[in-house]
Amino acid sequence: MTPQAASLMAEYNRWMNERMYDAAATLDAATLAADKGAFFGSILGTLNHIATADTIWLHRFARFEPSFDSLGALSRFPQPSSLTQRLAPDLAGLRSYRRELDALITRWVAELQPEHLSSDLSYGNMAGVQSRRRLDALLQHFFNHQTHHRGQASTLLFQSGVDIGVTDLLAVIPRSDA
Repeated sequence: MTPQAASLMAEYNRWMNERMYDAAATLDAATLAADKGAFFGSILGTLNHIATADTIWLHRFARFEPSFDSLGALSRFPQPSSLTQRLAPDLAGLRSYRRELDALITRWVAELQPEHLSSDLSYGNMAGVQSRRRLDALLQHFFNHQTHHRGQASTLLFQSGVDIGVTDLLAVIPRSDA
């Protein structure tokens, strides 16, 4: 992954999260919290998991040396202790958290240089298992994870009568022929 690709993915991430939360906001609290049999239960549970996992990964990325100035803002986002830790009491609170997180992600990827992306990051997973992997591959995982679970959330929204429309990355890729 290049710094330019990371910026594109951060923009897509922000754009899709706005669309996802706009769609979710058309539903009542009971529908959002209803267990739909999905991996994280409900629409709200799935959106919460995406934000929780992003927070966990950003804390891992913050341990990269040399450090990134933008990730100093993580002090506003405590490290979750589980993948299902509730980050906000309702959709409005989670949306506010998500917007701040997306702004942080955008600022962070703007700092990335090719030498960062070709370097390794050592981190521990939620079970404490240590690993060392290239930052560019971890960044691909970070964005792919979001896309995967947003796909689940969009299915749950559709099953609840809400079509969020176009979700393709192609929608945010600038046209070369324009």
